Amino acid sequence: MSGSHARQRPKIYPPPEFPPRRPKLFARTPPVVFSVILGLLGLVLALGAGLRALALPTDVANLAAGLVVPLWGFAVLAYVVKLFRRPGTLLEDLRVLPARGGIAAATMGGMAAAAVLVPIAPDLAWGLLVASLVAHGLHVLALTFLLYRLPPEAGALNPTCHMSLVGPIVGAAAAVGLGADRLADVLFLVTLPIAAVIWAISALRLWSDQPPAPLRPLLAIHLAPAGLLAGVAALLGQDGIADGMLVLASVIAIALVVRLPWLLASGRSPLWGSFTFPVSAFAGAMLTAGGPWTAPGLVMLAVALVVVPALAWQVLKEWPGGTLAARTNAAEA
Repeated sequence: MSGSHARQRPKIYPPPEFPPRRPKLFARTPPVVFSVILGLLGLVLALGAGLRALALPTDVANLAAGLVVPLWGFAVLAYVVKLFRRPGTLLEDLRVLPARGGIAAATMGGMAAAAVLVPIAPDLAWGLLVASLVAHGLHVLALTFLLYRLPPEAGALNPTCHMSLVGPIVGAAAAVGLGADRLADVLFLVTLPIAAVIWAISALRLWSDQPPAPLRPLLAIHLAPAGLLAGVAALLGQDGIADGMLVLASVIAIALVVRLPWLLASGRSPLWGSFTFPVSAFAGAMLTAGGPWTAPGLVMLAVALVVVPALAWQVLKEWPGGTLAARTNAAEA
């Protein structure tokens, strides 16, 4: 019998699952949540600096810390459970650019939480700072291992490199508060040239190659190292460096505001959370430097108090139902 008259076998499809399969608890924790939680932790630190600049009690900042630090702890627990279920999800998450920045933000969040805890529980702050710095170092090693195995284009320099390579500067603020100025000096001297190299290469790349619209919000990350380095320099008494970093941060901030429609061209996205920590860090740095920076720092703090919680809520509310994990391609254990 010819092929045209041959009887075709009907296609058999697997029956749909009923009830639909539900992932195990925390099995698809999206690393992106850490980006906005880091922004909230930075906001707590900036709020404390703003209240001290106004000679007001810091009770409100302490209350906010009591809400945000446990939130960071819960997110860490959720991600650790995911890793215990299947450790390979770490490398799978590191393949995705937003998740890569989120994993770095998790350990940076530990450093920021340590800075928050310095006046409340210094011993706990010390332990958290050391653990976070070690965990961040392991993250960098895992990322290096992964990038070595991926094609060269997958390891191209991007704004999330600030999170991985310059992220330890967050620990310098806690180190100063704990009296470990030498540790803060080391973190500052190591991360400053790395940040400068990333800024220079990124500027050259932007001149010739525009990032795709969905990834443009990540460009806001370039503001964070300038603010962090400025704040740490001010804490270490390096006022000239602090002023220079704040001028650079101001230039970056103005450029981001001018190009805001271009940055947000792809519509609402979880990557909008990339704005949270840079805004908080910039406000906190100006308030830490003080002097002529106090007034603009208070203005930026007022902006951050509106923008950061709003963006954080938009991201965090999508976490429980799994929508955030799906939208950011989070690995599943």
